[in-house]
Amino acid sequence: MKESFLFLADGFEEVEALTPVDVLRRAGMPVRTVSITSSQLVTGAHGVTVKADAIYDPALFSDPAWLILPGGMPGATNLHDFSPLIGLLRRQLESKDGRIAAICASPAVVLGAEGLLRGREATCYPGFELMLEGARYVDAPVVADDKFVLGNGPASALKWALSIVSKQLGEEKSFNIASQMLYYPISEEHPDNLFG
Repeated sequence: MKESFLFLADGFEEVEALTPVDVLRRAGMPVRTVSITSSQLVTGAHGVTVKADAIYDPALFSDPAWLILPGGMPGATNLHDFSPLIGLLRRQLESKDGRIAAICASPAVVLGAEGLLRGREATCYPGFELMLEGARYVDAPVVADDKFVLGNGPASALKWALSIVSKQLGEEKSFNIASQMLYYPISEEHPDNLFG
């Protein structure tokens, strides 16, 4: 299975960074955390320091499954200002199978500001909607299509992460992971409500 990469910049939202790493690994999806700073130690918006698996190196990203962007401020701004990442995101969007996930401020501050969501439905943290250049804002916890899984904020991090799994491995796998984590309702009658 192809590897996915989650990018860490100083000021990232901790819940939004660690939740998808946990959920994807539970699902058996290889995911690596990548610091865009010169250090593997990256400090989040609430003072939690995380050791990334790697420091940004273009050689890592030959054919990634997912590029994943947590939000947080100034984390999202720091991601946007790191030009090698913007180039990588553009390449991922143009690739046949590559997908992108972003949450909170990042759909707007990183993707929207670069016009990468043009013509699509998108969600983001309230107050950043005007930066979703060319996209149609949807007030929803998670918005997903063929290339993107977007979330609106910290409380949606688990649903957002499960939606990534659903897009990659199918709803049944996502439902099984959700059930193991006691994500309610634990009922196969309405799994659509779980994954956006």
